[in-house]
Amino acid sequence: MSSEIHVNDIGTRFIFTVKDNGEVVNISGAPMITIAFKKPSDTVIYRSGCLCSGGTDGRTYYDTVSGDLDEAGYYKVQGHIQLASGTYYTDIHTFQVHCNL
Repeated sequence: MSSEIHVNDIGTRFIFTVKDNGEVVNISGAPMITIAFKKPSDTVIYRSGCLCSGGTDGRTYYDTVSGDLDEAGYYKVQGHIQLASGTYYTDIHTFQVHCNL
C-alpha cells in the first residue's frame, strides 16, 4: 500500500532538488528558502524551507505543521531559493490530500 497524505497530517516532508539546466545547484549559501503551497481553494501559503545535508546537494525540505494541509483536494507546491548568484524555482509538483474517515 502506498502512503497517502491526509487532511491535517503534520510532519509530512516535502523534498526538493534545485537544478539549473539539469545540473544540481549548490544552495548552501541561500539566505532565503521559501516553499509555496497552493491549496485547492487557490489560497497560497508560504513556508520557510531547510537545507538537506548542508545544501551542497541542491536539496531543501519542508515538514508540514498544523494548518498546512487543512483542505482535501489537489495542492501544488514549489520551492523558491535566492542566492547571490541568482534566483531559482523548483519544478511545480501536484499532490492530493485525502479526506479522513
